[in-house]
Amino acid sequence: MEATMGRLTKHTDLLAAGAVVLVVLMMIIPLPPMLVDLFISLNISAALAIVVTTLYLPTALDFSSFPSLLLLTTLFRLAINVSVTRLVLLHGDAGGVVRSFGQFVVGGNVIVGLVVFLILIVIQFVVITNGAGRVAEVAARFTLDAMPGKQMAIDADLNAGQITDEEARQRRKDIAREADFYGAMDGASKFVKGDAMAGLLIVAINLLGGIVIGLLQQHMSIGAAGKHFSLLTVGDGLSAQIPALMISVATGIIVTRTASEKDLGNDIASQITGQKKAPLVAGTVMIVLAAVPGLPKIPFVVIGGLFLMLWRAIKDRPDPLTAAEQQSQLEQAAAQNELPAPKDAALEALQVDALELAIGFGLVPLVDESAGGSLLARVKTIRRQIASELGVVIPPVRIHDEVGLEAHEYVVKVRGAEVAQGRILAGHQLAMDPGDAVGQLQGVPTTEPAFGIPATWITDAARAEAEALGYTVVDRESVIVTHLTETIRANAGDMLTRQDTRQLLDQLKETNAAVVEEVVPDVLQLGEVQRVLQNLLREGVSVRDLGTIVEAIGDKARVTRDPSLLAEYARQALGRSITAPHLDAERKLRAISLDPVVEQEVSESIAQTADGEYLVLEPSRAQLIVSALKDQMDNALAHGGRPVLLCSARVRRHLRRLCEQALPQLPVCSYNEVMPGIRVETVGVVNA
Repeated sequence: MEATMGRLTKHTDLLAAGAVVLVVLMMIIPLPPMLVDLFISLNISAALAIVVTTLYLPTALDFSSFPSLLLLTTLFRLAINVSVTRLVLLHGDAGGVVRSFGQFVVGGNVIVGLVVFLILIVIQFVVITNGAGRVAEVAARFTLDAMPGKQMAIDADLNAGQITDEEARQRRKDIAREADFYGAMDGASKFVKGDAMAGLLIVAINLLGGIVIGLLQQHMSIGAAGKHFSLLTVGDGLSAQIPALMISVATGIIVTRTASEKDLGNDIASQITGQKKAPLVAGTVMIVLAAVPGLPKIPFVVIGGLFLMLWRAIKDRPDPLTAAEQQSQLEQAAAQNELPAPKDAALEALQVDALELAIGFGLVPLVDESAGGSLLARVKTIRRQIASELGVVIPPVRIHDEVGLEAHEYVVKVRGAEVAQGRILAGHQLAMDPGDAVGQLQGVPTTEPAFGIPATWITDAARAEAEALGYTVVDRESVIVTHLTETIRANAGDMLTRQDTRQLLDQLKETNAAVVEEVVPDVLQLGEVQRVLQNLLREGVSVRDLGTIVEAIGDKARVTRDPSLLAEYARQALGRSITAPHLDAERKLRAISLDPVVEQEVSESIAQTADGEYLVLEPSRAQLIVSALKDQMDNALAHGGRPVLLCSARVRRHLRRLCEQALPQLPVCSYNEVMPGIRVETVGVVNA
């Protein structure tokens, strides 16, 4: 049996194609009455199976093939009608099933049979089909209208780290499937309506055509012909309309089915019995109606008694618990060793959030979306922005209020340690001079927290005036978001964990498995790759091109395993992308260079230790070099354009460490990172 089912499952595509061909052949080739009886029985059983299937579906999407199945069953039923019509008109007999429906089901009474048939048509066409069609139409419209909101909700959950990329793709696929399903159901409901109309026409054709053939060809009397062919026509109509009605009911159930964890029967039972007073009221009314003179007593008493028994059975059932009550019961059960104890609050306190934004109570309205605050939504977009720029996925930002802060103060923490702070002035916006603004602004002088440039807090009402004078004005949320973004960029290397590195390598393995399998872990360990990436991120170098980085450090790993040196080799491989942001429109690189004597002095001051290389330059001499660099940088900025410090690869990282505190905005590049085709213009030289 299992082998047979396995073969059927394996060749279901051939079976489906064969079924369609069979339906077409049924309309062309005459069938014997025995085969017609078999197909009518199959039609009724298939319709019943489809109805039962819809009753057990948690969601409509679990039966997404229903629109196509509806078309096939309708076509199959019409093919049976054609075959039966051919038998009735040619031989005056359409098999035992049709004859039984005409004689036994309606007692051989043609009038009763026609009335029952018309009632079924009215139920199917006017009630069920029209209602289901309207529900399908509205569901399709609402589903399409809700798609943008659902997509944005998925993006928000993805940016907040609540779901993975795979879960987001699955949710988007489910939304697309839902829209396709309800759109198809909107059109498929017309099949049922057309089937009802076709059934009515076929009965009329069979009735008139049969009487004419009985009179003219079979030489029957008009009474005998009318009775004989009327019973066969009614039998054909009833045998076709009963499964059609079941299919209509299945259509109505599936388009009205909402998402649930239970089948339809359990849903209805649990929701009705959840209202304990409903059976009591219904049973009491039935008993009262039994006392009304003239009404039969027994039916009302029996039904009323059943409802009252149902009420007695469910009245002592406990009501659904609230969340607080459920938590209380869990704790009590845990105390009695019935359930595992909830997580210890002390253990939860040991967990450290990778990234936090703590705000004072005065900034809470900026987070409250119901009050018009946009800070939360804008913070969620930072993760995608950083991922596209630096090539790493930062952890979700935990935003919370902190009692120790002032009302309009905020603090950014990385792994529990404060790395940045700022203060917002309530009812004000931040105005900054881009360099060509005119006039003075009335306000509170301050410093922009992200880049440290002079700025002024102005009132909300003064924004239009400030913009007219050429100032750049940003709102309070933008100040916080910009500061948070720059803080994340500056600390991205510290937030990159080994687990994050593993995920990046796993993602790279999907497209470039060869380089990952060659380098990790045979040549370099996961931790060594992590430290290389951290060194790159600390200088703002994007690691999106991870394949190039792994190839470069894999080639040089046989020479050295020092992460700092490997990061330098990676920088040389990424030279084009490193220098690209510093080129002007003419692809020219404005650079500050070192006098050969100074560069030689720095090179000779590098000491090799067991922990790597370090610069041991005399403090006073180091201060002079940094001061000279600052003077050259200020001079270059005054003449337009932001320069880079260009030096040899040997001293590059040491010079970067030397000046990163005093000149954090000065990029330090090596000659090996300058690709062919880039012209270098020296705008300053640091002399001895």
